[in-house]
Amino acid sequence: MSDLVKVADHENGVRVIALNRPPANALNPAMVATLREALNEAARQGVDGVVLTGQPGVFSAGLDVPELLRLDETGMRAFWTDFFGLLEQVAASPMPIVAGLTGHSPAGGTVIALFADYRIQARGPFQLGLNEVQVGLVVPPVIHEALVRLIGAYPAERHLVAGQMVDAESAQAVGLVDEVVEPDQVIQRAGDWLAEHLSMPRQAMLTTRAICRKSLIESFKAPGAMDLDRFVEGWFSEETQQTMQALADRLRKA
Repeated sequence: MSDLVKVADHENGVRVIALNRPPANALNPAMVATLREALNEAARQGVDGVVLTGQPGVFSAGLDVPELLRLDETGMRAFWTDFFGLLEQVAASPMPIVAGLTGHSPAGGTVIALFADYRIQARGPFQLGLNEVQVGLVVPPVIHEALVRLIGAYPAERHLVAGQMVDAESAQAVGLVDEVVEPDQVIQRAGDWLAEHLSMPRQAMLTTRAICRKSLIESFKAPGAMDLDRFVEGWFSEETQQTMQALADRLRKA
C-alpha cells in the first residue's frame, strides 16, 4: 500500500483510511489509485465500516491543479475516469463509509464526501463546497444529482451556479454535512456513528441501506453521467486553462 494513505484498524470492525499527501491532500492520479486500492482491500478483508478522513486542518483541497495541467487529453481522460470510478466505489461500497472531514474540503474533497453514507465536519475556520464554476469547470450530472440528493434541487442550483464555498456551520445548516464536532473528535465520532449502525441486525441494516442508496448507485449508469467529453473539452478550453494556470501560479507562491 502506498504511503499516500495511512490505514489503521479502529474498534468495532471499523477501518480508518486517512489521506496522507501533505500539505493539502490534493488529488492526483496516484492518490486516486491508492484510495481505490485501500477501499478494495477493506472490502476484500471484510471490514465492517470505513472512516475516510484526512489530516488535521485538511481533508482534501481537491484536484492537484499544477500536476493535472501537465496531462495531455489522454491522460486527463484516464484520470477523470478513475476519479469517477472512486466516486462510484464509495457510493456502492458494501460497507458503510463515513467521511470524516478534518478541515478544509473544497471541490474534489466535497465531491468524495457527497457519496459517503454520512459526513462529519471539524468545527473551525474551514471551507467546503463545489466551486468548480469559478475555475471554469462544469460539474458533471452524476455529481449534481448527488448534491441534489443531499440538499435539494434549488439549494443545489444556487450553490453550483455561484460556485459557493461555505463554512462548517453553514454546510450543516443546508445539509451538506450531517454533524459539526471539535477537530479532535471527528474520527471518534465517525467510529461511534458506524458502531451504532453496525450494532443493529446486520442483514436488515445493510439491505435497507442498499435500497436507500439504489438511485445514487444507478446514477453512474445513466447516459452522460460523467459527461466526459464536455469535461475534457472544458478543461482544455482557453478560458479554463488560463484560469487554472493562474490558480496553479498562486498555489506555487503560497
